[in-house]
Amino acid sequence: MPQLILAIDQGTTGTTVFVVDARGRIRGRAYAEIHQFYPKPGWVEHDPEEIFRSVLTLSKKAIAAAKVSTSAIAGIGITNQRETFVVWDRRSGRPLHRAIVWQCRRSAAICDALRNREPEVARHTGLLVDPYFSGTKLKWLLDEKPELRQRGARGDLCFGTIDTWLVYKLSRGASFVTDYTNASRTMLFNLARREWDDEMLAMLDVPRVMLPNAVSSRGPLGETAPGTIAPHAIPIAALIGDQQSALYGQGAVDAGDSKATYGTGAFLLMNTGDKIVPSKNRLLTTAALDAAGHPAYALEGSVFIAGAAVQWLRDELKVVRTAADTFTEARASLAKNKDRSQPYVVPAFVGLGAPHWDANARGAIIGITRGTTRADIVRATLDSIAYQVRDVIVAMESDTGSPMSELRADGGATANRYLMQFQADILGKRVLRAKVSETTAMGAVMLAGLAMGVWKSPEELRSIVKGADLFKPKMQNDEREKLLAGWRDAVSRALTRPSL
Repeated sequence: MPQLILAIDQGTTGTTVFVVDARGRIRGRAYAEIHQFYPKPGWVEHDPEEIFRSVLTLSKKAIAAAKVSTSAIAGIGITNQRETFVVWDRRSGRPLHRAIVWQCRRSAAICDALRNREPEVARHTGLLVDPYFSGTKLKWLLDEKPELRQRGARGDLCFGTIDTWLVYKLSRGASFVTDYTNASRTMLFNLARREWDDEMLAMLDVPRVMLPNAVSSRGPLGETAPGTIAPHAIPIAALIGDQQSALYGQGAVDAGDSKATYGTGAFLLMNTGDKIVPSKNRLLTTAALDAAGHPAYALEGSVFIAGAAVQWLRDELKVVRTAADTFTEARASLAKNKDRSQPYVVPAFVGLGAPHWDANARGAIIGITRGTTRADIVRATLDSIAYQVRDVIVAMESDTGSPMSELRADGGATANRYLMQFQADILGKRVLRAKVSETTAMGAVMLAGLAMGVWKSPEELRSIVKGADLFKPKMQNDEREKLLAGWRDAVSRALTRPSL
């Protein structure tokens, strides 16, 4: 019986493919960055065909690196950047516009016009009115190009988040599906009923016929067409949004379990079991999974810019050559000046997410003096990630009425020990860094393996969830409060409307 899982992790900055065995070992992997397009300030796009080509190429490279036959692949698990979407021709499969990325703020004016309907949106979808979610940007696209709305209403076009796009292309049009976790991020999906919501479709003027079938994350839910990844068909055994996948991959499957993933953005989720918990602090209510891969719910806070701020240091400011250099620079800044209180970087490059939700906020550097160095800017940029994560945790604790005892952390940016220690210090809580940083991909692996019988029960998956590195807080309370006061002041200067 085939015992390997192929995991496709299609993220914002790149695509990674893994071959994983029944013991949870990565046997082969392949990665490539994808191009980012910024046609206007605050706009972000991807090339859908490049994304699909990367999946095909990297799948074959990962299988070759594992030195296995495609016949050993029991199934495929796909996890993806969630709110990014594509519109394409149903017959030809040709995209009709670049993919509009979750970071893109082009629908800010539409969201402003809908602001008074936010309670209605939250009641139906669990979400807030913000350009982050794909529904308002789909409305923008259909308003800009009315012919697309007309063709969509005739059934000629497909809308889908990246999971849907990949399954459609891999199956050569045979499967047009999305899973509940991705659907719950569109602002078109009724969270309680787990179906497309007629009132939201009417609000955003989106033809229902454009939308994929919404299904459970645990499949199988289709198969690849022969000649795509392999000469034969391979079951597509799981679809799951990246943050829900990381939650599952961390083993956070019971009510009260939580995690933070530090990637392009930073995303905190707390599993709330079978209960939908409305937020009083402008967090999101979203779909999640229980231990068996069945539908559950979670609270979520989204920080738009985390690892992307490090990319900014590297690619735009060119003050570091690699992301790893930020550790050295931050330590140099701290050695020079033990007072972290200046400067502050607020990386609101595409607005601010939870708990502020200000689409028009823009980045700021506060507190520069004649003595400010490159190392200080690098350190303050890393610190900004930890401050933003803390803001979300405080809101989450308020909503649930239960303080977190510790934070489980995963994602690429957790490799930076300076960041993890400062996160523990500014939280005043232990931070447990996953020893396997690829928990997003592992969530898809575990779910697909469960669907295909590689693992017989959820209990067997516990052996796949590895241990963690521990970071304990060392900062004194008075220093923490001083730093937090400075952070709050810096954020207030970046906001364009009062924080709620």
